[in-house]
Amino acid sequence: MDKNSHTADNSINRLVVIGLGLIGSSLAVATRNAGLVSEVVGISRRTSTLDLALEMGVIDRAEQSLEAIAPQLGAGDVVVIGVPTLTVPSILKDCHRLLSPEVTITDVASVKGSVVDAAQTIYGTLPAQLVPGHPIAGSEKSGVTAAKADLFKDHRVILTPHANSTEDHIQRVEKLWQSVGAMVSSMDIKDHDEVLAATSHLPHFLAYSLVDTLAGMRDNREIFRYAAGGFRDFTRIAASDPIMWRDIALANREAILSVLDKIMGDFTAMRSAIDSGDQNYLMDVFTRARDARNHFGQLIESKALEQPMSEKIINYTVSPGGEARGEIRVPGDKSMSHRSIMLGSIAEGMTEVTGFLEGEDSLATLQAFRDMGVVIEGPNDGRVVIHGVGLHGLKAPEKPLYLGNSGTSMRLLAGLLAGQSFDVELTGDESLSGRPMARVANPLAEMGAVIETAPGGRPPMLIKGGNKLKAIDYVLPMASAQVKSCVLLAGLYAEGVTSTVEPAPTRDHSERMLRGFGYDVTSEGSKASLSGGGSLSATRIDVPADISSSAFFMVAAAITPGSDITLRHVGVNPTRVGVINILRQMGTSIELSNQREVGGEPVADIRVRHAELNGIVIPEDQVPLAIDEFPVLFIAAACAKGETVLTGAEELRVKESDRIQSMADGLVTLGVDAQSTPDGIRIQGGKIGGGEVHSHDDHRIAMAFAIAGLRAESEILIHDCNNVATSFPDFVGLAAAVGLTINMDTAE
Repeated sequence: MDKNSHTADNSINRLVVIGLGLIGSSLAVATRNAGLVSEVVGISRRTSTLDLALEMGVIDRAEQSLEAIAPQLGAGDVVVIGVPTLTVPSILKDCHRLLSPEVTITDVASVKGSVVDAAQTIYGTLPAQLVPGHPIAGSEKSGVTAAKADLFKDHRVILTPHANSTEDHIQRVEKLWQSVGAMVSSMDIKDHDEVLAATSHLPHFLAYSLVDTLAGMRDNREIFRYAAGGFRDFTRIAASDPIMWRDIALANREAILSVLDKIMGDFTAMRSAIDSGDQNYLMDVFTRARDARNHFGQLIESKALEQPMSEKIINYTVSPGGEARGEIRVPGDKSMSHRSIMLGSIAEGMTEVTGFLEGEDSLATLQAFRDMGVVIEGPNDGRVVIHGVGLHGLKAPEKPLYLGNSGTSMRLLAGLLAGQSFDVELTGDESLSGRPMARVANPLAEMGAVIETAPGGRPPMLIKGGNKLKAIDYVLPMASAQVKSCVLLAGLYAEGVTSTVEPAPTRDHSERMLRGFGYDVTSEGSKASLSGGGSLSATRIDVPADISSSAFFMVAAAITPGSDITLRHVGVNPTRVGVINILRQMGTSIELSNQREVGGEPVADIRVRHAELNGIVIPEDQVPLAIDEFPVLFIAAACAKGETVLTGAEELRVKESDRIQSMADGLVTLGVDAQSTPDGIRIQGGKIGGGEVHSHDDHRIAMAFAIAGLRAESEILIHDCNNVATSFPDFVGLAAAVGLTINMDTAE
């Protein structure tokens, strides 16, 4: 995209709409009502349409051709092509002949490839002024009489700017759609046509075909008379404009044929299953479909699958004061939730998981295994049932596995997938795409895996299948449970005994859970070993509450006079209790009760009461045991008497953000004396003021500064808190229940 050839001025003067169908008329009246432009001009060959549009107040001015208005158009004016898809090229010819390069041109066609191809042919090159677009909104009604001013409100509009589109034209089109309430996203042209072929075009063709087939049957009157609501809902779209859908079918022929071929193959397989009475096949299909629909429905509600050009950002405003009191249970442990899905999927039999964390990271892992053919029921209130396929039962996914923000998913999956027979690509969001993956790719390469990464050892990761793995003895250069687990999971598929040696203890959930699935793993000091070629047996897993999530409330109680909080059923694995040890060293009153073992994992209820905190030098042997809890521990340090010093924590710089620098910058903004060092931080305890801080798209940074509000002298505004949902979906609600005051606001 060339952003330099024009000044980025997105102001809009006049709107010209060519074609006053449903979309064009609705955009015209919505824009007119919003008062965004000086004049709305409608163009149609039919005088009756123009007269009606004027009478209804849809447009300010009517013309029968672009030629009549073109000499008056210049910079700041926008021409919207709202004619049927196959008619767009003729309009583009007029635009090329009549319009100056300063006029912005966009369209509303459902197929973008044909529009761009036509523009390329007509102009000789793709014009900078053209910004193709597609509003995902519609109705079965058509024409100017169907115009609705709110048609686009909270509906997505996809823009597909090409390489020559300049920033001023892109921003002007974006502003136009935002002004009528639309959510604007950007997509590659080819991707748009492929995605829409599957999600919009195919459903319409299926509906048309079904209604046409049933209408031709002898008892058609009875069929339609007794049709249930589901039938009516699905076939409603068959009442759409036939001309439009004819044009779409022909304009997007290649992509539509591809998805039609796929679904016809699936229909053939389903027919065969019904004919043969294959209940397992039918159950698999129906379960996968139901749960995938629920999964993506949740994602769409909480976070866009495609990064939009203008996304609603969640900010937290934390009011000062309050205390933390009560008895709560935080969501399930994220590390264990990931591993339960992975190991349950490659086990033999049906695994039941309770306490599963329904956060975006864990759900990304769950969906990845569904994409590889595993039937997974749920989650329903933390319960998941996994129909394991065995070590060698995974199937090649049709597309790259998207893992969102989850580094755990990517690193552990790399090990598990290194031993498969198929190729697979692992991708993630912008944050995950910046995190180091060479630390797992290198030992896997030693084992014989073939892995390609982006420059700098970053995602995406392409893992080549069909390679025979050999066992290795791997000495980890850094303390990392993810790297250790990755190598051990690859060892399941390797010939011989695979061992890992850690420089310092890290969480051992993988080893414990493998044993829970009946797989022999030996642990001797810092060394863990297993032999390849065995099998896992299905089991039951009760995921305890996450100590990392509990840490926020532990610190909340520790720093706030009058606080007394009990956290129930928290996992207190010895490799995860660094936060307890450090807080106790600082003077916090922490009591563990009801200690027991559940599914091989120690759990306890944790009571934390306020006490005067003192700064300490954090022992380096506690760093791996508290690696994820340091952001909120820095808040405790800011409230302590004296100086707290952390060293040996370089790993914090390559998490979801550079957590050392992100926290240091935020603390300084709030008036705290904090100095980052290459491997840690120095924090002088004192008063916490108010101000604006940034999460840097890191959930633990956002939640840590929210806790700081308990001791702040004035409001704290925390920007970009969307990612809290990755690990703690109801953090704000639970925080409010124990006494914090956090308001969520959205911004563009």
